[in-house]
Amino acid sequence: VQLQASGGGLVQAGGSLRLSCAYSGRAFRFGGWFRQAPGKEREFVAVIPWSRSATYYADSVKGRFTISRDSAKNTLSLQMNSLIPEDTAVYYCAATTSGILSSIRSAATYGYWGQGTLVTVSS
Repeated sequence: VQLQASGGGLVQAGGSLRLSCAYSGRAFRFGGWFRQAPGKEREFVAVIPWSRSATYYADSVKGRFTISRDSAKNTLSLQMNSLIPEDTAVYYCAATTSGILSSIRSAATYGYWGQGTLVTVSS
């Protein structure tokens, strides 16, 4: 699985951004987004199974972010609304072909990663 993320940028608090991750190769079991702020560990943001039967979010973004997968365009997207300065981070898309539901919030589950895109939210 190859992944390439795009869409980051600078936005004011309260604004919106949409991240995209173009994927190719074999189908994956789960695809998601993680983020890493300076000096912090990479953290889970959101994930969606290939079947799109459900979506899962970190509590910190629930109600503000929406993850989706477009099979026609082969893209994994993250719509981010009501952004706050604490959302500032490098965002990575990731995929796993073998992960299980109980481990989808762990970065170690994902064997495929995009290159990261920087999101900066100013106050």
